[in-house]
Amino acid sequence: MAQLELHDLTVFYPGQETPALRGVTASLEAGEFVTLCGRSGSGKSTLLRCCKPALAPQGTRRGEIFWAGRPLSGLSDRAQSASIGYVGQSPENQMVTDRVWQELAFGPENLGWDPAVIRRRVAEMASFFGIQTWFHREISTLSGGQRQLLALAAVMVLEPALLLLDEPTSQLDPIAAGDFLEMVQRINRELGTTILLAEHRLAEAVPRSDRLLVLEGGQLLCQGTPREVGAWLRRQNHPLAAALPAPMEIWARVSQSGPCPVTVGEGQIWLAEYARSHPLGDLPPVCLPSPGETLLQAESLWFRYDRNGPDVVKDFSLSVGRGELLALLGGNGTGKTTVLHLLAGLRAPQRGRLRRQGRVAMLPQNLQTLFWKKTLREDLLDQTARMDLPPAEGAAAVAEIAALCGLEGLLDRHPYDLSGGEQQRAALAKVLLTRPEVLLLDEPTKGLDWRWQEELAALLQRLLSQGAAVILVSHDLEFCARHAHRCALFFDGAVVAQDQPRAFFSGNRFYTTATNRMVRAYLPQGITPEEVISACGGEPSGERKPLARPPENQAAPEEAGEPREPAAIPAPPRDRAPRRKLTVVGVPLVLGALTLLAGELLFQGKQYHWISLLLLMEGLLPSFFWFEQRRPGARELVLLACLCGLGVAGRGAFFWAPQCKPVTALTILTGVSLGGQAGFLVGAVTMLVSNLFFGQGPWTPWQMFAMGCIGGLAGSLFSRRGRRPRKGMLCLFGFLAAVVLYGAVMNTASVLLWSHSLQWELIAAACAAGLPMDLLHGGSTALLLYLLADPVQGKLDRMREKYGWGRG
Repeated sequence: MAQLELHDLTVFYPGQETPALRGVTASLEAGEFVTLCGRSGSGKSTLLRCCKPALAPQGTRRGEIFWAGRPLSGLSDRAQSASIGYVGQSPENQMVTDRVWQELAFGPENLGWDPAVIRRRVAEMASFFGIQTWFHREISTLSGGQRQLLALAAVMVLEPALLLLDEPTSQLDPIAAGDFLEMVQRINRELGTTILLAEHRLAEAVPRSDRLLVLEGGQLLCQGTPREVGAWLRRQNHPLAAALPAPMEIWARVSQSGPCPVTVGEGQIWLAEYARSHPLGDLPPVCLPSPGETLLQAESLWFRYDRNGPDVVKDFSLSVGRGELLALLGGNGTGKTTVLHLLAGLRAPQRGRLRRQGRVAMLPQNLQTLFWKKTLREDLLDQTARMDLPPAEGAAAVAEIAALCGLEGLLDRHPYDLSGGEQQRAALAKVLLTRPEVLLLDEPTKGLDWRWQEELAALLQRLLSQGAAVILVSHDLEFCARHAHRCALFFDGAVVAQDQPRAFFSGNRFYTTATNRMVRAYLPQGITPEEVISACGGEPSGERKPLARPPENQAAPEEAGEPREPAAIPAPPRDRAPRRKLTVVGVPLVLGALTLLAGELLFQGKQYHWISLLLLMEGLLPSFFWFEQRRPGARELVLLACLCGLGVAGRGAFFWAPQCKPVTALTILTGVSLGGQAGFLVGAVTMLVSNLFFGQGPWTPWQMFAMGCIGGLAGSLFSRRGRRPRKGMLCLFGFLAAVVLYGAVMNTASVLLWSHSLQWELIAAACAAGLPMDLLHGGSTALLLYLLADPVQGKLDRMREKYGWGRG
C-alpha cells in the first residue's frame, strides 16, 4: 500500500478559470526520495500544499488524496502535524521563536508532549543535525544555511513520516545547498522518512532521487527514475532536459550509448571511456566584449552595522563599465547584499569612495517589498507615473515590458498570488521600467526555471547592448559561467579573486560548476555543458521540437494520462451565516436586557459587579461558541490576532486625544469585511487587552460588550452585500454606533457601577452629560473610517477572497 496517493487531483484557486493542477494522479511509497520538477508556475508548490492539510490552498478542489489508504482530509490536525512535515524556501517565514533551542522545542510543546520527552528529542535532533555549537544562539544571528537547517531540524523533531520540501535551496550558495540536500538524503536513508522535494536546481537533487515527477501546466507529464525521465525528455527535446545535471546533458548530446550518467562521478567514468575511442577537440574560443566607460566604481569601501560590531565590508574595491555583466559570488551571510545596498546608495559607507554615473536601480532579494498595489498592472503603471510618463506612454511601456518578461497573462493578478518565478519576472519588469544605466540584481534567478533563466540572459544582453552595466549577485554558478563577462569572489568583506568565467571557475576546486568537476582531467577549462559537448564532437544545441508523447511500445517513464477538461465548479453549500449572526448578536442583547432587569428586581440596586460578570459571559460566550464551532484555520486566527494588536496599539497611540478610539473604526471595518463574528471578537478582545495598559475594572466587560456589538452589528448590516458599502454610509454608521450604541452602553454602565441603582432619570442625565464626549468619539470614528476604509478594506477583502473565509 502506498503511503501517499493522489487520485485525479484538480485545483482551482479562487477567481481563476484555469486550474493550477489538473487531473494529477501519482503515489509515493514509504521511504522513497521523489523530486518534483517543472517550470515556474507548473503547480509544484500547489501540489505540495495540498499534501499538507493545514497549508492546503483555498479554492475548488476535485479528486482525493489518501494517506495510508485513508482520506487525508479525515486525518486529525494533531496527526497530520506530527506525520507530515513541510519546509519552504524562506526559512524566516517558519521561525516563530527567538532562539534555536526554543524553535526546536516549539512543535512538541504545542502537541503537549512530556517535558522529559521533549528534552530528549531536542537533544537527539541537535546532535543529528550537528547544531550543538549554535544551540543557544539567537535565530537572527544565523546565516541563511543555518536557518534552513534549523527549519528542517524543527520539523524533524516531530519525526514525520513524510517530509515536503518546497525549493529549500533557492536562497543557499552551492556548498550550503549541497550540504542541505546531503542532510535530507541522510534523513531519507537513515530514518526512512519519505521525501517529496520540489526543486529547480536539479544538479544536486536528481542524483539523490529514486524517482522524478515532471509537472507541465498543472498536469503530470511523466514520472520514472532519473535515467528514464532524462532519456524521455531528451527524446522529446523538451526544454526541461537542459535543466538536468550536466553529465546527463553531455551524454544525451554526445553519445547515448551505455547507461545515462547521473552523478559527476558517473560522468567522469563515461568521459574516460568515451575519450579512449574518440579524441577530444579544443574548447571553443570565448569572445567577450571589452567594457566601455566606467559607470560605477567603488574604492576601499568599509561598512559595519554596529559601531562596536565587526566590519561587514572591508577595503572593498570594484568597478563595472558599459556593456559589462559582472557576477559577484560568495557564500551565504558574507555581505554581498550589503555591498549591493552600498552601491545602490541605500546605505552609506563609513570609509571609502563611491562614484556612480547615470540612473542606478536595484532588484532586491525580498521581492514583495516592491509591490503594494492590488494588481500587477496597477503596480507597473504606478512605476511609470513615478517616471513622469504620460498615461498613454506609460500604458505602452507596461505592455512592452510585460511582453518582454512574459507577463501578459498575469497583469490582472495580485503580485503576491504569483509563483516565485513569476514574482521574480514581475519585480524585474518593475525595476526595468526605471530605465537604469546600472542595474544591480540580488539573486535574480531564484525561482526561475531553465527557460526563464535563458530569457533573463537574453534580456540582460539587450540591456548591455544598449550601454547599460549589470552587477549580479547569485548562487547559480551555471548561469554565471554561461553569461557573465567577469566573475568576482567575495570573501571576508572584500573581493579576493576576479577573472573571466573560464579562468575563474577552472581555477577553483569546489566553487566551480558541475561540468568543470566532471571534465577537469581531460578539459581543465571546460565550465559549461555546451563547451564540453562541442569539444566531444556533439551538437551543443538544436531546434526545439513540438512536445510529443512516447510511443506505446517505447520503454519510457510512466505517463500521466491524457488531459481532461476541468469539471464544473460545484455550487457552494447553503450559507447559514444569517442564522448564526442573528444568534450571535441577538442572544447577548436579549440576555443582557433580561440580566439588567433581573438585577434590579432581585438585587434591588446592589451587586452590580455580579451583573457585569453575567453580561460579560452572555456577550462573549455565544460568539466564541459559534466561532469555535466552525473550526477557524490558523491563518484566520493569526489575522484576527493582528487586528486586535493593531487596535490595542492604536488606542495606545491616541491616548492623548480624548475619546479618539481608532479601535472603533478598525472593529467596524473588520465586521464589514470578515463578518459579524470576526467584528465582535476583534472589538471585545481589543478592549480587554488594551485595558491591561489603561486599567482593568468593572467597566471592562461593558466596554467589551459595547465594542463587540458594534463589530457584530457592522457585519450584520454590511457584510452580506455583494459590494463594499459607500464610504458616506460607513462613516454615518460609525458616527451613530459610537454615539448611540457605545455611548448609551457606557453611560448606563457608569450609572449602574457608581450609583448602584437603576434609575432612568440618572441614565438620561448621564447620557446628556456624556453627549459632548460621545459626539467627539463619533466624529473621530467617522473621520478615521473615511481615511482608512479603502486601504484597510482592500487588504481585508483580499485576505477573505484568497482564503475563502465566510462572512458569518
